[in-house]
Order: sequence, then C-alpha cells, then structure tokens
Amino acid sequence: MTPFEIARSYIGTTEGPGPADNPVIMEMYASVGHDWVEHDSVAWCAAFIGHCLERAGIRSTRKLTARSYLDWGVPVEMAEAQQGDIGVIPRGSSRWQGHVFFIDRIEGQWVWGLGGNQDDAVNVKRYPVAKLLGIRRAGNVAPVVTMSVEAVQRRLKDLGYHEVGQIDGKIGPRTRAAILAFRQDNDLALVPIIDVALIDALTTARPRTVAIERATGGPESSRILAASNAQIALGAVGYAGIAISDVAPLVGQAEEGRDLVTRLFDVVGLGSHAPVIMPVLGAAIFLAVIVLAWKARAARIEDHRTGRTP
Repeated sequence: MTPFEIARSYIGTTEGPGPADNPVIMEMYASVGHDWVEHDSVAWCAAFIGHCLERAGIRSTRKLTARSYLDWGVPVEMAEAQQGDIGVIPRGSSRWQGHVFFIDRIEGQWVWGLGGNQDDAVNVKRYPVAKLLGIRRAGNVAPVVTMSVEAVQRRLKDLGYHEVGQIDGKIGPRTRAAILAFRQDNDLALVPIIDVALIDALTTARPRTVAIERATGGPESSRILAASNAQIALGAVGYAGIAISDVAPLVGQAEEGRDLVTRLFDVVGLGSHAPVIMPVLGAAIFLAVIVLAWKARAARIEDHRTGRTP
C-alpha cells in the first residue's frame, strides 16, 4: 500500500474522549520514535504523516513538527502536484508551527488535504492554496530500515546485552530486560518495545561498556563458581586418595571396591594388569574432574568480566 492509501484507511480516527487516549494515535507517536508522548492531545499531524510513510517502507522525518517536512524528499511545483504528495501550511502566526497533510486534490484556489489532527480527527479538509509553504515528494528518501525480533535479539547480544537470552524471535521477559537495559544506556524512553528509535540506535551503537571493577573482578556469589570449587577440591582429595589407598588401604569398603574392579578386569581378560591399571585409571578420572571443574570456573569468571552474565 502507498502512504496515501494507508492514510485513507485511518479516516474517522479521532482523539480519545475526555482524558482518555486513543491507542491508535498513541501508536502513531511511537512508530516515529516518540513513545514518550503520554496523551493524544499533543499535536499529531506530523506523527500521522510519519506513521503512514513508515508503514509504507519510506523513512519519515521522525519529528513531531509539521514544518520538518519542508526539508523532506524533493520539492514539487504546484502545477505538478499529485495525489499523495505532502503539503505544509502555517498554523497561526507562528514562524515554526504548521500543519502537514497528504494532498488529495487541488481545485482552483483550494487544496484538499488528507491529514491527522484536523479537528482532532483524520479526515479530508480544504485549505487555501495560497497558504501552502511547500509541496514535497519522497524522491530521494531512503527506505525504512526494519529489524525482526530475532535480528534485534542478535544485535543486542553482539553489543554485549547477553541478558537477552536465547535468540528465538520471541519477545519474552529476558528480551524485554535487554531492550530496557539498552534503552537506559542510550538515553531512550524506557519502554520494552521495538520502534524506530530503538532500531536507529541499535544500528549505530557501540558495544556495551563493562565497568572496570567488573572487568577485573569475579562474581561475588555464584552457584556455578561454588560448585566448580567444590569439584576441584573433591577431585584433589580423590586424586590424593588414590595414591594413599595404593600404598596402604585403610578402609574396608575401599578394599571391596578394589576387589569388584579386579573381578571386572578378570571378565575382560585383564585381571593380571589390574594392580597397574586401577591406580592409573582412578587418578585419570579424578584429574579429569579437576580439569573440567577448573575450566567451568574460568568460563564463569570470564562471562562475569565480559558482562555475559548478570
């Protein structure tokens, strides 16, 4: 659909009654990067135009000022104006305020504009042609850069926001947490949504900065780290125990265990080698426990220092 066709589908949309806000209009603010707006009483003619352009895949000015469209796209002469071009007129006597709309048609001294915030609604209304400050057309405007949820998750992870969790294309609690963390670091509105402001920031953002204290320290309390330390200690004790039991077995259960293993070696035809193999095998197992636990410990500390874990 063209921006004009999209705009026409909103005809009849009005501001919420009384203090209530129309969520459709609130979405228009957010779609052009102004999700900080709290009420639909804020002038929304530019938000409406921008929303329709963005939905059609054309980048808008992403501003709430109507006159921002005087610098958008390419200028169009009055005689060459077409349906769907954008017209801008002044509002009151202000030099910066204005009103923006899609041109529906020009008839004699009147231009009919399809716009938002026209008597607090989306409709077609006529204005004097003499009031037109300019007519613009997309021309050289760049297309909108869009990102899927999966792409946003991947970008967040690449930037160091590992709390995003699994890249699954779903906006769950962890993805919302990562979005909020990124927004806070980049001075964006703290709302867990994907909008043009977030996408723009993601495309130009630098990797997340990790505090020096964290980059050079270790996690104060970590179950993984505690378990790794326990495994290392257990492996060391076991390794030492192998050597001690080989010299002087002190516990009857250890002897029974040795007898059981010896019988197993007899079954596979290695009974005569059991006295040599058993100490080596036991030591190798405990040594493997120590090595794996040490690697897990080192990985946990590295994840903490690089910000991969909370």
